[in-house]
Amino acid sequence: MGKHGGLYFLPLGGSGEIGMNLNLYGYGPEENRKWIMVDCGVTFGDLTSPGVDVIMPDPDFIEERAHDLLGIVLTHAHEDHMGAVAHLWERFRVPIFATPFTAWLMVDRLKEKGLENQAIVNVVPLDGHIALGPFDISFVTLTHSIPEPNGLAIRTPEGLILHTGDWKIDPEPLIGGSTDISALTDLADEGVLAMVCDSTNVFTEGESGSEAGVRRNLIELVGELKGRVAIASFASNVARMESAIVAAEANNRQVCLVGRSMHRMAAAAKSVGLLQDARPFIDEDDAAHFPPDKVLYLCTGSQGEPRAALSRIARGDHRSVNLTSGDTVIFSSRVIPGNETGIFELQNLLSQRGVDIVTERDRHVHVSGHPCRDELKQMYEWVRPQISIPVHGEHRHLAEHAAFARSLQIPQALAPRNGDLIRISKDGASVVDEVKSGRLYLDGQILTEAEGPAMRERRSMAYAGHITVAMVIDGQGSLISGPDVRVLGLPQSREITEDHLLDRISQVAEAAFDRLKRRARCDEAEVEEAARRAVRREINMMWGKKPQVDIMVLTA
Repeated sequence: MGKHGGLYFLPLGGSGEIGMNLNLYGYGPEENRKWIMVDCGVTFGDLTSPGVDVIMPDPDFIEERAHDLLGIVLTHAHEDHMGAVAHLWERFRVPIFATPFTAWLMVDRLKEKGLENQAIVNVVPLDGHIALGPFDISFVTLTHSIPEPNGLAIRTPEGLILHTGDWKIDPEPLIGGSTDISALTDLADEGVLAMVCDSTNVFTEGESGSEAGVRRNLIELVGELKGRVAIASFASNVARMESAIVAAEANNRQVCLVGRSMHRMAAAAKSVGLLQDARPFIDEDDAAHFPPDKVLYLCTGSQGEPRAALSRIARGDHRSVNLTSGDTVIFSSRVIPGNETGIFELQNLLSQRGVDIVTERDRHVHVSGHPCRDELKQMYEWVRPQISIPVHGEHRHLAEHAAFARSLQIPQALAPRNGDLIRISKDGASVVDEVKSGRLYLDGQILTEAEGPAMRERRSMAYAGHITVAMVIDGQGSLISGPDVRVLGLPQSREITEDHLLDRISQVAEAAFDRLKRRARCDEAEVEEAARRAVRREINMMWGKKPQVDIMVLTA
């Protein structure tokens, strides 16, 4: 890296993917460069990470420079922006800054890790201001699908950066203030060197739509339904939660929250003065005794998460909530790419129980929290940055956003990748180095590197199963017990039964042993390798796949 000073932007997560946002801003010469971290979020596991629920950015670069990290500044409380803080904070041990709603949830997460007395969460008022070394940061009120979304106006000796975080333009946000247009245009008059901006909906024409329209439609829809009604929504969308409550009360229904995240978000909302006019929620046991047309369940699990409330209801193993024929589930959410299989499986399970399903394709029950093209165009007209740096998207989103910005006469647009160290100056932005970036998996309670041997082995077992062969030899190289065989995940058929499979593997392993010379039979490593290769070759001929094979050789 260059020895010169200046202003730097470094994404370690969220550039080339949607989710897992971690952005760094640095200022000064390399030997004394000070950093701030903007957001530190997670994404969630899929079929490529069996057994892993939570994935987060690898912060190794900034962990090595933790003595120069001045703080973590959170734009808002979505998991993909703050969900990794509690897991990684001990690597940095720096102050955290957030507005009240986000701060409440952040403290709650730190309590789960036993860090509430160590990690300092500084509560910043809405439209507030903080100073961290060479960074002078003003919070700018925007609108999104969660309370208190903030853009950050980051002033440095090199110039002003607007980091938008997640946003949309909602003229009727229902909860919180509307987009602070005057603050944005004031920034433009001051001169915005670069805007680091959300790219999620760059391929979608028009506008994302308003929460007010969703509320009107939910009131109307719930009024048409006769049985039990469940609304599945993102718990963090407190405006949507309030809309569900308003729809229930307008139709003489009582609201029951189902799922831990719903209760957590309701508590966070009430802590900052939201949901004050809502009637008290009823608990699950009481709701079970209400007439079907007098209750509305507000559930987690709109993305088909197996352990979430709605999936347990669909499987019929929820402790208190039962939905049957004549009842309706409203999916007041969108299908996040990658979650299609789980969501459709959930909807099929509900359908098998006779439950009617309403999605955004059927009625206007959801709007996105991210800007479509007309909103992006409006933001560029308000802010007028010299440089556009798209983030929060897959590479195709970032490339399209950069091209769109250039079409709007923005002088320069640069689409980063995680690990790109970008120098930003009045002469433009350029990638000056590439640093280590990657992923960490939260595997149970252990935080491990994504490409470690455990995950490679687990993927292999998921694809082709596992065979264990145990053999006991004596000091003269004679086989005195075994081979004993155990198999996991291998298929069987009429022709190839389990007994046939076990016998054949045993025969092949013993034959491989017998082919070895006497001296080699006394070498455990040689016996293991010969038997392993023979068994894998035989199973590949029978099945067409190569399972993991472990040979255990013991000397008596």
